[in-house]
Amino acid sequence: MSELTDLYQEVILDHNRKPRNFRAIEHPTASQEGYNPLCGDRLTLYVTVDDGVITDASFQGSGCAISKASASLMTEAIKGKTVEQARALFEQFHQMITSPPGSPLPEMGKLAVLSGVRDFPTRVKCAGLAWHTMKAAVSDQPAGPVTTE
Repeated sequence: MSELTDLYQEVILDHNRKPRNFRAIEHPTASQEGYNPLCGDRLTLYVTVDDGVITDASFQGSGCAISKASASLMTEAIKGKTVEQARALFEQFHQMITSPPGSPLPEMGKLAVLSGVRDFPTRVKCAGLAWHTMKAAVSDQPAGPVTTE
């Protein structure tokens, strides 16, 4: 394994063991449930939006290491962003994890640690669950769980 791959794995394991923002927000502006029936990942995402800016984001739930790490990294990444910036970040992230192996990747900073899931199609849904849930939470989508199916 390359040193970069080792580093990426260590970051994912760290965010799985000690997820950031793993809590409920008492009075969120929006919350949304997400579910991945393929491997049983479940989460509830909470966001607080003030004047179009995401001032707080958190999650609770259970799932595999990739799912939990992705939710942890995502909540860190969207805080302080406008809703539109968060939606654009979703699009970049989705492109990164669904592009064919070997194709160029968008610059994603810390989120690049999850780029390796594109080599494992069944894990793409694990990494994408929190992101699809966030997109629904900041949109006017009808209530009900977001699913990866």
